[in-house]
Amino acid sequence: MVHSDVLIIGAGPTGLVLALWLTKLGVKVRIVDKTAEPGTTSRALAVQARTLELYRQLDLADPVVERGHKVPAVNLWVKGEPAARLPFTTIGEDLTAFAFLEIFPQDQHERLLIERLEELGVAVERRTELMRFTDEDGRISASLRGPDGHEEDCEATYLAGCDGARSSVRETLGTGFPGGTYRQVFYVADVEAAGPPVNGELHVDLDEADFLAVFPLAGEVRARLIGTVRDERADHADTLRFEDVSSRAIDHLKIQVKNVNWFSTYHVHHRVTERFRKGRAFLLGDAAHIHSPVGGQGMNTGIGDAVNLAWKLAAVLASRAPESLLDTYETERIGFARRLVATTDRVFSFVTADGRIAEIIRTRLAPVIFPRVVALGPVRDYLFRTVAQITLNYRGTLLSFGSAGHVHGGDRLPWVPGEGADNFAPLSAMTWQAHVYGVAKPDLVKCCADHSLALHEFAWTSQHQAAGLARDALYLMRPDTYVALADASGAPEAIDRYCTERGLRLGAQTRD
Repeated sequence: MVHSDVLIIGAGPTGLVLALWLTKLGVKVRIVDKTAEPGTTSRALAVQARTLELYRQLDLADPVVERGHKVPAVNLWVKGEPAARLPFTTIGEDLTAFAFLEIFPQDQHERLLIERLEELGVAVERRTELMRFTDEDGRISASLRGPDGHEEDCEATYLAGCDGARSSVRETLGTGFPGGTYRQVFYVADVEAAGPPVNGELHVDLDEADFLAVFPLAGEVRARLIGTVRDERADHADTLRFEDVSSRAIDHLKIQVKNVNWFSTYHVHHRVTERFRKGRAFLLGDAAHIHSPVGGQGMNTGIGDAVNLAWKLAAVLASRAPESLLDTYETERIGFARRLVATTDRVFSFVTADGRIAEIIRTRLAPVIFPRVVALGPVRDYLFRTVAQITLNYRGTLLSFGSAGHVHGGDRLPWVPGEGADNFAPLSAMTWQAHVYGVAKPDLVKCCADHSLALHEFAWTSQHQAAGLARDALYLMRPDTYVALADASGAPEAIDRYCTERGLRLGAQTRD
């Protein structure tokens, strides 16, 4: 009987990133998907800055940026004219190395991840479906039906359900999927077009109640249209064609569609499962949470789930952490998923609301107020941090402790550029490590050596202070680039106490 450390069900971006991370850390994975091949069309487009930061650990950030398209700004349109423009670069250039929105369609994204996984000797088992599984006697026992219809029994130490909104893993676990469905029907169209919005930037129409966003694709004439279908047309979503979509919003944005490469309609749900972990089984990505596409958060959130869980599974499997570490996956990710669903729900309700008052707010007040509000530095920072997911933190959880400067345990490490390399460069090691901005105390140097913990010292600069870091303080970094421990004194006792209280062994995360 085939045994793997982790059996991954579903080979979308979430499952593939989980498989990549685990394989890099020496974990034996098996990844299956019931589809015959990767998708050839996709709805997910946006790769946010935080995802690109995490992708540096997999040597994926540069290929994604090179193969995709950088979006420098978002434009809001009202009554057929551009009303406001918000450039990303001027907002995020001091916050991240990726101060832009990256457009990289999910089908291309998946192919890149599959290529990298195959380079590591792991292939996705296609046309292979999970039929059933049980969690007993300290293992997962599963039955898989392969391409020939034959059922195979296999075992795994853990099971990861990355199998989408209709997750069979979630159904088996019985964790529910409370939430609802938007009454609007969405459409997505990959087109060749001309007009002012086909200029490499993101354009959103706020006029009336038909929502339309124009996303640029690689190439001078290609664009992705994402909009809503309302009134009686929504009752016939399965048979709608592009010609049936209202031209009102399209005309407002002055788009001339010359060719439609593909077109699809779908309903959007807003749901979060009640549990992200049950025993030895975990839910990630759309299997755990789905929401409005507003803000391009869905795929990025699933990838964040995968990175959060991967290093914890690797640590437990390598006997470097207690089984209870895995409980922190749900604790850290479920709260974020619930907040994200609530936020995207409010934004989507605003841009699609019916009625005279809603139209006045959207078309008259928003275009006037929005440019003035985003002219304020703190507001621009907040908007960028939120959409880019770099504001996400795990403060107040078991793995987060202390503060130094403006940085708390559980925060994403503030990014600081440097000559030749920034302070994120060492994080590509995917291991626990210590950072000191200034000079590390001699006994801290010895403590790190005793723990086989890499210590990185950065010569103190005014940029570190501006980023909120404290001089000579200790920042213990988790393998997923979040701050675990922040200690202003820089004393080694803080590391010893942190590890003892949580039963952790630091250093490399590979299997013993």
